[in-house]
Amino acid sequence: MPEGRIPVVVVFGPTAVGKTAFLLNLSKIAEIINLDSMQVYKYMDIGTAKPDSDITSRIKHHLVDFLEPDMEFGAGEFTTQADRLCRDIWLRGKVPVISGGNAFFLKNFIYGMPEAPRSDENIRKMIASRLEREGIAALSEELEKIDPQYLNKIGKKDPYRIARALEVWYSSGKPISSFAVPDSEREEYDFLLIGLLRERKELYARINARVDAMFDKGLYDEFLRLRNMGYESDAPGMGGIGYREFFALDNDPFITADDIREKIKLNTRHYAKRQITFFRKINNVYWENAENTSLILEKVSIFLDSYGKNL
Repeated sequence: MPEGRIPVVVVFGPTAVGKTAFLLNLSKIAEIINLDSMQVYKYMDIGTAKPDSDITSRIKHHLVDFLEPDMEFGAGEFTTQADRLCRDIWLRGKVPVISGGNAFFLKNFIYGMPEAPRSDENIRKMIASRLEREGIAALSEELEKIDPQYLNKIGKKDPYRIARALEVWYSSGKPISSFAVPDSEREEYDFLLIGLLRERKELYARINARVDAMFDKGLYDEFLRLRNMGYESDAPGMGGIGYREFFALDNDPFITADDIREKIKLNTRHYAKRQITFFRKINNVYWENAENTSLILEKVSIFLDSYGKNL
């Protein structure tokens, strides 16, 4: 047992792979730290596949349903919060389990944040003012000239990360992609990294079925409620898959709800493919088909045994 280090089980994989179902097997010993940049937002339950009250009553979840949809939540904030929670959960005699599908958050938590320049308040305010005056498209275009590699990774509709990348450029004269994430695991933790997989055909079928279920549960009504609350396309939460697609209804009189449904399915499948590609770059991962629960639990049991924890 590594002395003084906190054991952390990390369960990750593409959307709809079956992470939530697996986590219920750990309900007696664990608490979950949510590794998802969308489930942090209030009022956005259906489109984010947020765990319902039945699940959260069986196993405690952290970093879920606590931010307004127009607030930013980045990798730095996640890492700070997760560090605090890991210590707290372990001191209370439980095992911290980080689980979700945000590969960017995961990599930064495992290896640590890159040594980019500290935030400069004056530059940040200047960029925020420009964002309000010129819009996200203008700032995105500027970043494409400065750091196309990073823009390609984050997309052109992420105001928080685009603004941060420009801030780094103005502060240091270097693109944010030049500040690499460290390549060794953080020493304060003992990680068990578990990657869940399914055959692509099966995964895509599960994604399609999940989106159909979201529409049956009232996804469009949820979107309309959010708009009635004043949240528009520039709110970080509304930029997520399952919400942003509905804004096309404002501009195209011929688009239908079925068109939106199919677009969400397509975007989700593409997202799952990107997740898998990114996850494969992480080292020391125990990869297993999500159906093989007994094999995965055996791996977890062996890992926790040295810490005196039993499933």
